[in-house]
Amino acid sequence: MAPDWRVGVMLLMSLLCGCNLAPRYRKPALPDIPATFRETGPWTPARPADAMQRGAWWTVMGNDDLNRLEDGIEHGSPQLAAAVARYDQARALVRRARAEFFPQIDATASAQRERALFPATGNYYEYRDYASGGTVSWEPDIWGRIRNLVRAARANAQAGAADLAAVRLSLEGELGDDYFQLRGLDARINLLRQTMAAYEAALDLTTKRFVGGAANELDVGRARTQLTTTQSRLEQQVADRALIEHAIAVLIGAQPSTFSIPSATDLPPVPVIPVTAPSTLLERRPDVAVAERHMAAANARIGVARAAFFPNITLGANAGSETTTSALASAGTGIWALGPALATLAIFDGGRRFANLAVTHAEYAQAAADYRQAALNAFREVEDQLALLNHLANAAARQDEAVSAATRTDHLATVQYREGAVDYLQVVIAQTAELQAREDLITVNTRRLVSGIDLVRAMGGGWLNR
Repeated sequence: MAPDWRVGVMLLMSLLCGCNLAPRYRKPALPDIPATFRETGPWTPARPADAMQRGAWWTVMGNDDLNRLEDGIEHGSPQLAAAVARYDQARALVRRARAEFFPQIDATASAQRERALFPATGNYYEYRDYASGGTVSWEPDIWGRIRNLVRAARANAQAGAADLAAVRLSLEGELGDDYFQLRGLDARINLLRQTMAAYEAALDLTTKRFVGGAANELDVGRARTQLTTTQSRLEQQVADRALIEHAIAVLIGAQPSTFSIPSATDLPPVPVIPVTAPSTLLERRPDVAVAERHMAAANARIGVARAAFFPNITLGANAGSETTTSALASAGTGIWALGPALATLAIFDGGRRFANLAVTHAEYAQAAADYRQAALNAFREVEDQLALLNHLANAAARQDEAVSAATRTDHLATVQYREGAVDYLQVVIAQTAELQAREDLITVNTRRLVSGIDLVRAMGGGWLNR
C-alpha cells in the first residue's frame, strides 16, 4: 500500500522548519588582550583575585558604615527598581515572541434577531440567527522568522539582565564614591575646627601684645582676617557635606529630611586592592555583556529580515454551525474548512525589504563596533584607576612629608613671633602653608579611596555573583 501523501507533506514541512536564514553568530575576537595590566605596582598588586567573593565587593574597603549603606541600595533604590522593571519587560517580550510557535485558537458565537421583506408577497419575516464556531491557525516556522524573533528577544532579555547588573554596580559605586567624599569633608571640617581653635588663640595672643604695645594693629587685623576666612571655609565645607549626605539618602531611597550619617574625625585607611587578570575582565563587566547581547540580537534580526523575502504558509481550520429558527436549541447547519493558506508574496515593494535587510546589517555592524568600544573602555578604565592609585599613593607619601615640614615651620614662626624676632606676617604665611598642606593631604587620600572604589567597579564588581 502506497504511503499516505500526508506523511510526505509532514516530513517536508519538518525539513522546511529547520531553515534558519540568520548568519551564524560568532562573538568577535578582540586582538591584543594583555597578559597583565601595565599600571600595576606595589599599591595594586596584580595577583589573581578571581577567588574573591564578589557579591558584596565593597567589603574590600573594610568599612562597616559603607557596608550598611550599600545594603540599602538593594531594597530602597528607585533607580534599581526601575531597572528590575525593565528586565521584567524584556523577559515578558521573550514569552510573547515564543507564543508564535503555538497554534492560535479562537472561538466565536453570535445571536441576533432579524427582519426581512419578501417582495413577492409583500410580507415581513422575522427570525433569529444563531451561529457558533471556532478557528485554529498555525504558521510553520519555515524560514526561521519566529525562531530568530525569539532569539532576538532572548538576547535582549539577557542584555536586560546585564543592564540590571550594570545599574546595580553603578549605584553601588556611586554610593561608595559619595561616602568617601563625605568622609573627606568630615576630615576637612575637623581640621578646620582645630585650625580655628589655634587661630582664635593666635588672635587672643596678638590682641594682648597689641594692648601691651608689643604688636601693632596690623598684626591684629591679619590674625582676625585669617580666623574669619577659616570660619567661612568651614561653613562651605559643612554645606558641601549636607549636599552629599542628601545624595546618599536618595541613592538608598531614604528621605533626605530624616536621613543623617554621623560625622567622623579621620579618613578611613586606604586598602590594597587586588587586581584580577585582564583575560577575565570581559567576563565580569556587565556593560560589555550588554553590548555583546545587543550584537547577538542584531544578528538574529538579520534572519527575520531575510525571511521577509519568502512566502509564509499558514495552516488553518474552522468549524461551527448556524441556524435560523425561533428556538436556540434547534439543530443548525454545520460548516467547516481545512487547509493551508499561502500568504501573499510581495512582487514589488519599491525596495522596502532590501532596505530593511540593509538596516539590520548596519545595526549589526554598529552593535559589533559598540562591543569593541565597550571592551576598550573597560581596559582603559582599569588602567586609569591603577595609575591613579599607584601615583596617588606616592603623592600621599610626599604630601605627608610636606605636612611635617609645614608644621615645623609654623611652630618656629610662632616661637619667633612671641620672642619678637619676626612680625605676625611670617606667622600668617606659615599657618596658611600648614593648613593648605594638611588639606592637600586629605584631598589626596580621599582621591585614593574613591579610586579604590572605582577600580573594583571597573573590574566588574560583583556581577558574577548576582
